[in-house]
Amino acid sequence: MLKIVVDATPVFPKPSGVGFYVANLIRSLNALQFQEEFQLGIAYQPGFKNWLLGKGTVPTCLNEYSHIYLLPIPVRVSDLLLTSTQVSNLFLYYFQTYFEQSFDYPNLLHGTNYSVYPCNNSLKVMNIYDLTFIKYPNYIDSVVKRYAEKVKRCLQWTDLVLTISESSRKDIIEYLQVDPKKVYVTPLASRYSPNYLSDKKNIAALEKQVNYDFSNPYLLFVSTIEPRKNINAIIYAFNLLKKKYKIEHQLILIGKKGWNYDPIFADIESSPWKSQIHHLDYLSDELVALFYSKADVFVYPSHYEGFGLPVLEAMTLGAPVVTSNTSSIPEVSGDAAILIDPSDPVQLAEAILKVISDSQLRQELINKGKARAKLFSWERTAKETLNAYRTII
Repeated sequence: MLKIVVDATPVFPKPSGVGFYVANLIRSLNALQFQEEFQLGIAYQPGFKNWLLGKGTVPTCLNEYSHIYLLPIPVRVSDLLLTSTQVSNLFLYYFQTYFEQSFDYPNLLHGTNYSVYPCNNSLKVMNIYDLTFIKYPNYIDSVVKRYAEKVKRCLQWTDLVLTISESSRKDIIEYLQVDPKKVYVTPLASRYSPNYLSDKKNIAALEKQVNYDFSNPYLLFVSTIEPRKNINAIIYAFNLLKKKYKIEHQLILIGKKGWNYDPIFADIESSPWKSQIHHLDYLSDELVALFYSKADVFVYPSHYEGFGLPVLEAMTLGAPVVTSNTSSIPEVSGDAAILIDPSDPVQLAEAILKVISDSQLRQELINKGKARAKLFSWERTAKETLNAYRTII
């Protein structure tokens, strides 16, 4: 039987970003393994601090799986070995042999976070989600800037690259000079189902968990608070709509602080309507869903995305979407959103005004969005991933 090992190291107790993708991919692959006749294994590396403390356990959410391989080397050490050009061939050979033995010699090893270990006999698959670290280095922090070196080295022994959109695939082929036949797209899916909130027994109780009066209409943004997301343009557009059109809406920004967020909060502080701009940090899935479902417009003018998952989540839960016409976002939104130039905040303001002023257009966007969202599922992601594996087996 085909033996596949997927690296679950990015998965945390409250998964987000890459960890969210990996957790859902593993869950969906696990459900398919008997039907598709393969054995799924899970690899996990401790973080550096846990390693120093002798804590070699995996997150609780991974304990349900049968075949777990816990590696004694922390991520920081293996990343150093993967990126250092000073590592001798002899040491690299040991590294290859040791890791393959640790995984119990799988047929295929899937590295899920911009790297894959250099095993000798296993086929090697690597996820590259986007090329922000090469195309837009001004949008990333110092840690991510080191990805380029790691990715380029791992490509020397990678048999297949997985990515999450045709846009990212084109970037990988162009900027990393990867053979197009070796790059396969496996789209993401929402964390929500269309009836997610209807399954909740008490919406009123959910509303009481946050300090916001839902009788006030609002524009919504959900994602990390960082420059790439172009939040300053949202604030500019909001100020313009308040000043010129006297809109009654408030602005809600949901997301954890990423990096270089000070200019964003400076713009909020300098806004004449700062009392109507609300930043909410990490919220539960239920509360984020509630805000999606009640938003008059979901606004996402990001400069660059590997996929643009918040756009899909908003459409799934019935929020009309105004978003960027760049990178992967049009692939996700199709004709179910109003697309704008993210470098033009006036165009963004005009699109928002159009949606909140035209109830027929708003309902049309909601209906199209819900229909579009049904095209994406984690089962589809898992099946596409298996199809990709089979291109090299």
